[in-house]
Order: sequence, then structure tokens, then C-alpha cells
Amino acid sequence: MPYLVVDLEMSGPEPGYHEIIQIGAVLLNDNWVELGTFLTNVYPENEEAFTASAEKVHGLSWDELQEAPMIYDVLEDFEKWIRKMLKRQSGDLRDLVICGQSVIFDVNFLKFAYTGENLDWPFSNKLIDLHTIAFYTFKIMEANGKSVPRSLSLKSISAWFGFEREGTTHNALEDSQLTMHCLQKFFQMAAKFKIQE
Repeated sequence: MPYLVVDLEMSGPEPGYHEIIQIGAVLLNDNWVELGTFLTNVYPENEEAFTASAEKVHGLSWDELQEAPMIYDVLEDFEKWIRKMLKRQSGDLRDLVICGQSVIFDVNFLKFAYTGENLDWPFSNKLIDLHTIAFYTFKIMEANGKSVPRSLSLKSISAWFGFEREGTTHNALEDSQLTMHCLQKFFQMAAKFKIQE
């Protein structure tokens, strides 16, 4: 069962009005060994929906994205990349587990993009959410007297494990990689948890 750690940058928070402007992903095999990375910007069609607050987060301007590929081509290239990394010619990708930080937010945007381009959703509904794992793990650790971060942001979770972004703005690939590293650390911790009877 391969894992796809994905992160999107968007022009704002509302699927259907705001758009995906960057897709970053890390593909891993069953043992969480990295198979490859993916990063592309996406051409935004709705200038009215391109918010200044979102631009502050990702640092991508409207002008910078004018030469980026359209979402239809990006989705096609994204699937081709996954198939190439997995050495598959065809068939669905329903055995992939999609992972991310607050991953349902990214999945909703991706599903809306697939629907908007009249493309079938090729993935399963299996998700692993870093935010949820961090919430429960930190609750357990806190109940056992351990110090945990107050925030469940990717920045806070990453910093707790000793990871940090290279710059001040978000980048979909860098955030995918940070998410992957944090999930790997949580899985290593989970193997050490013991239940007292």
C-alpha cells in the first residue's frame, strides 16, 4: 500500500471559488521509503479570488503564475508521475493512502478540481491526517507529564521534532516533506507505546 503525502497552496480557503495554485507531493512505498517528489505551480483562472492574505502565506503572486500549466494538465501530469514512480501503466490508484496536514482540506480542493475538469477521482478515501495524529499523541504524552506544543500547526509539530521550513513562506513540496518527516516520527513513537493492564 503506497503513501502519497500531499500539500496544496491555494488562492484562498473556499473550494469552488478559490483555486489550487501549487501542488507538492512525496510518494512513498509500503515501508515509507521515498520514491520521488512532485512540485508544480498551477495557473489560476479567477483573479478576483486571488487573495492578498493567501499570497502572504505562499509568497506566489498572480503575475508569477501566469506561465504555469492549467489545472487539467497538472492533474494529468500528477497521475502520470505517480504511475511512473509506482511502475504502473494503467488502472486506478485506489490502493494509495493520501496523507497530509489537515489533509481533508487538500483532498476537498483536489476533488473539486477533478470534478471541475470532468475527471474521475482515481484515489481511495483512505487518509492519514498529521493534525489528528498529533492531537491524540500529544494528549497521551501530556497526560504522562511530557511537554508538548500548544499549537497543532505544521510549523509547531515540525519544530517539536526539530524540523523547520527553509523560508518564511509555505511551499507545497517543502510542506509535504515536513509532513512526511513528522508522520515518520509519530509512527516510530507509536511502536514504543505500551498499554499498562
